[in-house]
Amino acid sequence: MGSGLSEKEELRRVAGLVAAQEKAVALFAEVEARSLVTPGVGEREASDRIRDLANAMFGTTKHWHKRIVRSGENTLRPYQDNPPDRVIGDDDVAFVDFGPIFEEYEADFGRTYVFGGDPAKHRLLHDLPEVFGAGRAVFAANPDITGRQLFVAVERLAKEAGWEIGTWHTGHLVGEFPHELNDGARTNSYITPDNTMPLRRTDRNGRTCHWILELHFVDRQRRFGGFHEQLLDLT
Repeated sequence: MGSGLSEKEELRRVAGLVAAQEKAVALFAEVEARSLVTPGVGEREASDRIRDLANAMFGTTKHWHKRIVRSGENTLRPYQDNPPDRVIGDDDVAFVDFGPIFEEYEADFGRTYVFGGDPAKHRLLHDLPEVFGAGRAVFAANPDITGRQLFVAVERLAKEAGWEIGTWHTGHLVGEFPHELNDGARTNSYITPDNTMPLRRTDRNGRTCHWILELHFVDRQRRFGGFHEQLLDLT
């Protein structure tokens, strides 16, 4: 174990992570204002448009994970898949998952877009931030909560809203790039049923752990899903 950070150094880390997310929020607001994700545009084209906008706005040239824009049935696919490129339709759902690096700090931010009048898709658009807020409240109310306990709580909240979790975890560590090296074991770096460690802890280098809450909800019968993620423990 490392010796950890001074209070001043930890405050700098927190400020860096929050600033990175604020830039991601600004980026996604501009994505929406410019309709970069819209019917008639292919997923790869939309991804490249957002990449170019991030470079123009912030000089961001690196992303710590692959850039994801998915629509229609591709929204059912988990992160590790690489489905064929698809053009966004007029009555469709799409989501964006980007991990830009601002200075040395990772942002991880995801949002869903709905086109057309399908009430089920619009319900998903409403439910994602609602469940995110409820999951964050569970975390805030339980100082010793483990990764397993938060996963179970989020899974329950999703089910109550009528959705299935589409992947094996509901979040992960975030920090200085690359966050994958911040903790020793892969399981303990994720909010997953196998992580029995408290989320409020220090990593193997003695630094405070900070977390992303990541929601990927799917409706396998209707063949679509949605995505929502941002910082869990910092605002």
